[in-house]
This record gives sequence, C-alpha cells and structure tokens, in this order.
Amino acid sequence: MRFPPAFLDEIRDRVPISSVIGQRVAWDRKKTNASRGDYWACCPFHGEKSPSFHCEDKKGRYHCFGCSVSGDHFKFLTELDGMSFPEAVEKIAEMAGVPMPVRDEAQERREKERASLTDVMEMATAFFQERLQGPEGAKARAYLRERGLTSATQQSFRLGYAPDSRNALKEHLAARGVPKADIEACGLVRHGDDIPVSYDWFRDRIMFPIPDSRGKIIAFGGRALAPDALAKYMNSPETELFHKGNVLYNFARARKAVAKGGTVIAVEGYMDVIALAQAGFENAVAPLGTALTENQLELLWRMAPEPVLCFDGDQAGLKAAWRAADLALPSVQAGRSARFALLPEGKDPDDLVKAEGPDAFRAVLAEARPLDELLWMRETAGGVFDTPERRSELGKRLREITGRIRDESTRYHYQQAMRERELSFFGSQRAARQGNQGGRPGERFQGKTPPPGGQFAKGAAAGGRAAITESLGRSALVKRTVEAMSVREATIIVALVNHPPLIDENFAHVEFLDLANTDLRRLHAAILDAMAHDAADDRDAVIATIGRAGCVDVWERAVALIKRARQWPALETAGLDDARDAFNQALHLQRSARTLHRELKQAQAALDADPSDENFRHLVEIQAQFNDVQATEALIEGFGVSSGRAGRV
Repeated sequence: MRFPPAFLDEIRDRVPISSVIGQRVAWDRKKTNASRGDYWACCPFHGEKSPSFHCEDKKGRYHCFGCSVSGDHFKFLTELDGMSFPEAVEKIAEMAGVPMPVRDEAQERREKERASLTDVMEMATAFFQERLQGPEGAKARAYLRERGLTSATQQSFRLGYAPDSRNALKEHLAARGVPKADIEACGLVRHGDDIPVSYDWFRDRIMFPIPDSRGKIIAFGGRALAPDALAKYMNSPETELFHKGNVLYNFARARKAVAKGGTVIAVEGYMDVIALAQAGFENAVAPLGTALTENQLELLWRMAPEPVLCFDGDQAGLKAAWRAADLALPSVQAGRSARFALLPEGKDPDDLVKAEGPDAFRAVLAEARPLDELLWMRETAGGVFDTPERRSELGKRLREITGRIRDESTRYHYQQAMRERELSFFGSQRAARQGNQGGRPGERFQGKTPPPGGQFAKGAAAGGRAAITESLGRSALVKRTVEAMSVREATIIVALVNHPPLIDENFAHVEFLDLANTDLRRLHAAILDAMAHDAADDRDAVIATIGRAGCVDVWERAVALIKRARQWPALETAGLDDARDAFNQALHLQRSARTLHRELKQAQAALDADPSDENFRHLVEIQAQFNDVQATEALIEGFGVSSGRAGRV
C-alpha cells in the first residue's frame, strides 16, 4: 500500500521520535535535555558503554556518532525491530491516535495525478525563471533590484516573471506535451464554459513559486508590475494541489531553520519573508494574502510552541494582530501559545531591515508581547475606568475573553493573570487620583453575592425509580444545599478569613462562590467588601469588616462548627500549606456538589416529563456521582482524627 505523504507527515509530527526510541533505550540523564527535546543513549544498534546515540524531537531524526546509523521514526522500527514499512507506519499511527487510511484505488490514482501535476508546476516555475532572465524580464529585474533583492536571493526563492501575454505559458507547456486538462487542473489558465479560449492566469507579474511542506511547487503568487492592475498581488486559484488556507509561504525552508534552534516568525507577505531571509532570518513564513487561518496556526505550532506573529506598524496591522490573538486564544495551553511583535508605525519587515539593518528587526522580536499582554492592551487602550461600573464592565469583558480558552488549567492562569493586571492597573489609577484630589481609596473590585442556589425538588416516580429519588433526597450532599451550615462551606469561608493569601490566590473562584447557606453568604459578602476596600490581605482587617457587617455571631458559629468537625487546617493556628490543601479540597467538592445539584434538578424534571429508561439511567448515573463525592468528603472530614492531628483543634 502506498501511503499519502500528508498522512506520513501528520503521524510523524504528532509523535515525538523520543517516544518511539525511548521504548527501546534508557536515556542518559547527564547528557539528555528533555525540555529541549534533545536525547542521548547508548546505541541500540551496536554495543557501547558511553552514549553516542542522539535523537532530536524537533528534527524527528536519530544519529549514532559511533556506528553512523541514522533515520526517522519508520526507519528505526524497520531496522531495529525488523518490521516491514507498513507495520512501522501502523505502529506510529497507533501511537499518534490516527486511523490508518483505507486503501482506496481512486485515491491512489489521484495521488499519481497529483504527482504529474507537480511535474507541470515545476515546468511552469522553470519557464517563469527563464523569462525573468530574458529580455522580457528587464522591467521585473529592475523592480527586484530596486527592492534590494540580490541575484542569489532571487535564485534561492526561484523568482520569475510571467510575460505580458495571454498564451505564453500555455503554449510553452503544450509544446512539451502537457495535456490541456493538466494545465487547467494546475490553475495556470483561466477556463470555463463562459471562456471560449483559455488564457494564462498570470500576465506581466513577478512570480513567487509557493512550495508545499516537502518543497514541491503547488501554486504561485504574482505581483503586478502595471500600476493600473486590478490586483497588486494575486494567487493561483484553489486546485487539487493548492488550498490557500492550509499553506504557509516558505514553510519547508523555515521548518529546517527552526530545527537548528529558535522559533518561527509569521509576517504578512512574500517580500517580507524574502527580505528577512536575505537579512539572515530564514525562519519566516507568511499567509497568502489573507488573515491567518486555524490550519495555518496549526502549522506554526508544528514548528514551534511559541511562534512570533509580526504585524505591520499601522492600524490595519494592529487589527490583524487582534484577529490573530482571538484565533489563537481558544487553543492555547501549556507549550502552545504565541507572541506578538509590533513594528514601528508605517514600517513592514522589508522596510525595516532595508533602512536600519537586521539589528532593528531583532530589537522588534526581543520586545514581542505575550498573548495575555496583547489582549490586555486591546481592552484597556484609550479606555476611561473612573467609575466602579466601568471597571466592572472591563472585568466582565476580560472574564468573557479568557473563558474562551478550552484548556482548564491555562484558562485559570489567564484569569488569574488578568485579575492581577486589574488590581495593579486600578491601584495605580487610584494612587494618581489620591495624589491629585486627596480622595479616599477607590474600589478596585465590585462584587456581587451569588444568588442562592435553587431548592432540591423530588419529582413523582414509581417503583424503583422513586427509591432513587428518595435516596438522593436523603443524601447529605443534597441536604447541605438546603439545610443548615455545612462543614464544607464553612471550611471554605473560615480558611479564607484566617488565611488571607488564599483570597488573592483564588480570586476568580472567591468572587463567584456559590454557597447554599444564607449566613455563610453574608460572610462571603463581607469578604468581598474587604477586597473592595483593599483590606483583604490582613486577617484582622477582614474580621473587622465582618464585625461592621453585623456578622460576628455567624463567624463564631462557623468557627465552632469547624472545631467540632476537627477541620483544624482552616483555623488560624494551621500553616498556610495545610490551609491551602483543605481549602482546595473543599472548593473542589463544593463546585462538584453545586454542579451535581443543578444536573439533578434537570434529570428529575426530564424523568417527570418522560419516564423513559434513558432518563432513569441518567438519574442513576447522577446518584453514582453523588455517592463518589460523598465518599470523598467523608474521608476529608475525618482527616483531622484519622491523621492524628486532631489535637491541634
């Protein structure tokens, strides 16, 4: 079976070569640098005592400096384990979680046709190159010299010229036996039912061949020389070979450069890429005349975990940066982000390196902003936040933006980072106002006590189904959502008051705590009030706020409950690390309980409306989840006794 090259590329990219080789060797701890994807071991192909076998994840290759063996994922398996090539492909595909392609004769035939089409594109590239060097290309050569591109750079990128003729390329290819259908399939001519005679797609343009990930030419970009041309830049049409949103200009060359170290730089156009390469930055790519797409962003992440997106120094460039930030945001996670380099006003990379040299561009790269900083800049630039309502609106926008991040851990850290920026920003504004007006401390936070949770209602059901709902109704987890103060909720509040650093560490969660008990919600409101008046970083100040709110009796009852339950980590005498552990456990259970409570109401309503087996099974599943959470909470609540540390209470 012949495997499509794109399939082989995909599974290679998804599986680090160290994961394949690491199943057969023990990495040398002294020489290996796993964070850089750089591994050393004793060679599995020949006996040795000191490690001379090296593999590098970025390159997807291995090499032994002792016996000179080298290869990729597939070669390692075929040569060391004696697998056939299809078996090695199947093994890597399984590790990548990618299904093997089903043999498709029609697909294989199309692959052969694609191969023949790339031959045609190669012939067209050579034709354009020849014309650039001939008499017809004098004007194009003058333009390229004016843009500062050397002859070596032009040859390296295989630049060419499309003559100002309707038939020059078409006749050239036809004279060499290329069928009319292939010329049309490559997008080299305009054709169709409304066009009696096809004619060349590109005319009187400087030609930029566009290679795929293997370096095969699949399309062209053309820069018009005529000042009155309808389009300054024009790409090939979509074809079997070319899908514009899936391709980055200079991808293959840049990937090789990135493998030697550094990251990838995404700029806006062909000339930027070429000018940067000539200035020594061979790791630059560009989308093809449109905004960056999701597929192009995935290509960038294949090359580097944190690509630098570089935009022109004008309003359009800034808007393009914002669009790219919104595109990347949902997919960011550990080891997968982006930085944004903003050029000086009115400059693109080509202008900058030409006028000020490579060091000027290096300075721009050095100042590239992380994604969270760009988002903050966008949301606050030019804004006036002189009232609590305006500051509240900013916070709401920031929560909505960071809420788009799919990865839970990354989303949490983004929300925390944005909150820290808010606190710092409004703190500096407040200081400025106090200096100018002598005003009182401003509100840095406007919090609202979350609405009380809904009541658990048991629906009517028959037989065994009634037993399920009755069992849920008796559940301690459910009872706590409607009855007296629960140990879990009291642990959260008491730990926050006694250990104020937990408030700052968990700001997003504290702000929107969903508590069932009315009295504990009053204490929560007092904590929010302390935060609003910059008094939440000191226990005595929080206690004083509780007193002003008339909640001293509630506070004392909560502390008494904690002592009776022997939840010593929430008390003032506990260490911060112990308090943090207790708080995190209680918060996790609280969030699970409130979520299950809502799901329970929905499941009961669904069963009441439609007493089907499916709805009944769903209710049973929720019962099982309740049991799991109850069991976990029982263990935690007994921790003070079972650990032998009850004496601390």
